Amino acid sequence: MIRIGIDVGGTNTDAVIMDGADVLAAVKSHTTSDVMSGVVSSLNLVLAEAGKSASDVDVVMIGTTHFTNAVVQRRDLAQTAAVRLCLPATQSLPPMVDWPEDLRDVIGNTWYLAHGGNEFDGRVISPLNEDELVGIAADIKSKGINTIAITSVFSPVSAEFEAKAAEIFARELPGAHITVSSEIGRIGLLERENAAIMNACLRDLSHEVIQAFRDALAGIGFTGRFFLTQNDGTLMEAEFAEKFPVLTFASGPTNSMRGAAFLSGVKDAIVVDIGGTTADVGSLQKGFPRQATVAVEVGGVRTNFRMPDVFSIGLGGGSLVVDAAAGVKVGPTSVGYRIATEALVFGGSTLTTTDLVVADGGAVIGDPAKVAHLDKDLVARGRARIAEMLDDCVERARVSADPLPVIVVGGGSVIVGGPIAGLQLIKPNHFACANAVGAAIAQVSGEVDRVYAMAEISRDKALEDAKTQAVNAAVAAGAKRETVEIVDVEDVPLAYLPGNATRVRVKAVGELHVG
Repeated sequence: MIRIGIDVGGTNTDAVIMDGADVLAAVKSHTTSDVMSGVVSSLNLVLAEAGKSASDVDVVMIGTTHFTNAVVQRRDLAQTAAVRLCLPATQSLPPMVDWPEDLRDVIGNTWYLAHGGNEFDGRVISPLNEDELVGIAADIKSKGINTIAITSVFSPVSAEFEAKAAEIFARELPGAHITVSSEIGRIGLLERENAAIMNACLRDLSHEVIQAFRDALAGIGFTGRFFLTQNDGTLMEAEFAEKFPVLTFASGPTNSMRGAAFLSGVKDAIVVDIGGTTADVGSLQKGFPRQATVAVEVGGVRTNFRMPDVFSIGLGGGSLVVDAAAGVKVGPTSVGYRIATEALVFGGSTLTTTDLVVADGGAVIGDPAKVAHLDKDLVARGRARIAEMLDDCVERARVSADPLPVIVVGGGSVIVGGPIAGLQLIKPNHFACANAVGAAIAQVSGEVDRVYAMAEISRDKALEDAKTQAVNAAVAAGAKRETVEIVDVEDVPLAYLPGNATRVRVKAVGELHVG
């Protein structure tokens, strides 16, 4: 199977072409302001380097930061109505109560509470009131809103109310974009509701972006299927991604970690992915990023997506270096994709971390003569500060005293001068394009997250039921059934609920079924 993996970052757009497990070619080009021309450029470059034509390629996998950036920058977001099925419960904390005020205002701050919802064991809080929802639909229509996020209490246990409400709104508001929370988030009400609202406000943008990707691929003659990578390191078809754009959040760091595991052959490690602007750090467990166990904030909003436990620091190949009175300061400001014109080694006037590395003899990039004048003491102190920052972030990522190796990837990893935190350092082949490799080798996943009443079912049967549902979900998403395996099982007793309630979360992963 010939695959192309693309990762669109803030500084570079990376692309690799792979035949099975072999990397045939890897390229890195600067991300363009319009993004798509950079993607087309990378596609053409990698095909030319591999001596392949677009017709030889079976599938294309793309990782993108489009949707994360839209939320963070508060741009291209649709006016959205949030409908919570809950009355008479959960009235004290209305929808979007914990959102930053500017983001809430950008999407219209429109919300409604209606009857419906379930208890943790599926018992009904109150019946759905169709007339009530028809009235809400009329009010939404009068405000000119065409995007709706529906959330019901404990809908991951029983999604019946959300499905019925979606039918009513689709009938009353033809053509509206409707998101139901049970298809995105996990058990927690507010975080799941936040995820649904955020997904809904991105639906218009997702249609534009994914159509642009389709056009870019068609423009080079590609006629196969293309996928987007999601934040748990696995794939989703373009049509699915168009419906659920929030699942791409944090896919970039995840791709890098998956690529690092594949290229190094190491399944348990700490990964440091250094780009032009930031270094993303996280832990690998069985070849997948360790999942965050707490609510993750995106653009200031708490969510409960399947997010990797990854954190970023402002350290990259384009980070600014300033010799201040308090000592050398590195980052967090970066020249980003302008490094090719602004760094000293490329004839610019800005001192960056890359300049320090070249001046110290650690790499040959650009014109070393342009940094020969740098003070040796400044270079030494700058390199020491970089090493100190890397040591700190690796220690923060460790969850045990075990001496796990550190895998360093990303184009900016030239700034790494030696072992980090005294641990074994691995820099695999094609390290600069590990994120694109991670996209190309991504698998397909299915996940279930629900609450079982152990008074009615044994623990073993509950786990077996959840595993079956997770496997079926992976197959439905496009995995080959015979390759699917369970990679994560978690069951947590909920002491505050009656009936010996236990929350079970299972994740299954399998190889992509291209046919």
